[in-house]
Amino acid sequence: MTSSSPPAPASPGARSDGPLRRLTARGRHEAHRVSSPLELFFDLCFVVAIAQAGAQLVHAVAEGHPGEGILNYALVFFAIWWAWMNFTWFASAYDNDDALYRVVTLVQIAGVLVLAAGVSRAFQQHDYLVVWIGYVIMRLAMVAQWLRAARSAEGAERSAAVRYAGGVLLCQVGWLGLILLPGPARVWAFLVMAVVELCVPLFAERHHETSWHPHHIAERYGLFTIIVLGETIAAATVAVKSAVDEHDALGELLPIAAGGLLIVFSAWWIYFVVPIHIHLRSNAQSFLWGYGHYLIFASAAAIGAGLEVAVEQAVGKAHISALAASAAVTLPTALYLLTVWVLHARHFKVGIAQQLVLPGTALLVVCCTFLGSWAVLAAGLVSAAAVAVGVTLTARGAFRQRHAGAAEPAR
Repeated sequence: MTSSSPPAPASPGARSDGPLRRLTARGRHEAHRVSSPLELFFDLCFVVAIAQAGAQLVHAVAEGHPGEGILNYALVFFAIWWAWMNFTWFASAYDNDDALYRVVTLVQIAGVLVLAAGVSRAFQQHDYLVVWIGYVIMRLAMVAQWLRAARSAEGAERSAAVRYAGGVLLCQVGWLGLILLPGPARVWAFLVMAVVELCVPLFAERHHETSWHPHHIAERYGLFTIIVLGETIAAATVAVKSAVDEHDALGELLPIAAGGLLIVFSAWWIYFVVPIHIHLRSNAQSFLWGYGHYLIFASAAAIGAGLEVAVEQAVGKAHISALAASAAVTLPTALYLLTVWVLHARHFKVGIAQQLVLPGTALLVVCCTFLGSWAVLAAGLVSAAAVAVGVTLTARGAFRQRHAGAAEPAR
């Protein structure tokens, strides 16, 4: 996962024969396609923005303003996620790893860091100017990539690339509404622009599908999920350490720490238990799957924020009830489980028992909200039990299939 894969022979733009090469499409069935070091670096830099959004969500919820905090978090996280999405799918189809491609990608990373610098102002003062400037940097770099791809393409492929570039530019103008419109109208402007943004790929690829690579896309999403879960663990660990150092409340924090760890471990296991790249066969399937990951990424990051809130409430630093603090962990956990089931697991589960594991677990996790100081630990134990039950049911199903196959010749 740490080196670029060799491109297919039919992809001349990906050959390493000079610092500048034509940006041509790579093969969808290219063998041994893996994430490049530049893509991994790109993901890691996005963690800065995610961490800032999570920290501001913690502050808002702990101060007793969950509605406002969740709304701002949804807006900012959409900007982070969508910029990551744009780059990821483009790179899967056109990454030629030449000098210009690398420089433009680094410009996009700079835009991410500018966006991250404006997250706190967006949350606290509803000032989206810095976030918008960071977005401009990222999106203009993306437009340059699409125009470069269009220059090397012909026919329907060229038209698709031009439509992508034009759509991104028009959307960037539309996002000015978050700066120029009065406060109450900004939410509606966001909803309209979010729908328009989601429609750009559908419009651009109506006559030509870009040659994204199913296995590469699945790996990219999986790696980003790992990074988000890692940020969740890091944030929760720092919160527990600070609380122990300042309040010496290890007894109150151990159940939260243990439960949080079980939740994150289970979240990792549940996501990676199925080979999802097998399911990504067409744009219709892949668009729904890719768009749905907004909820997976956002809820996974929110779990970390919720654990921080639970820690602050346990030591008396948060101005909320134990029920609200527990909900800050259990609700995003339940959302994560349900979304992973809808996008991943249900395509590979056999029988009603296997299909009900994750939805049932999500319901039980929500019920854990009412267990007071033991809520997080209970949610962690329920999540771990779901993994154990899922593994057992899958093993039994595989055993029955083998047994039936062995008995078939005897009939």
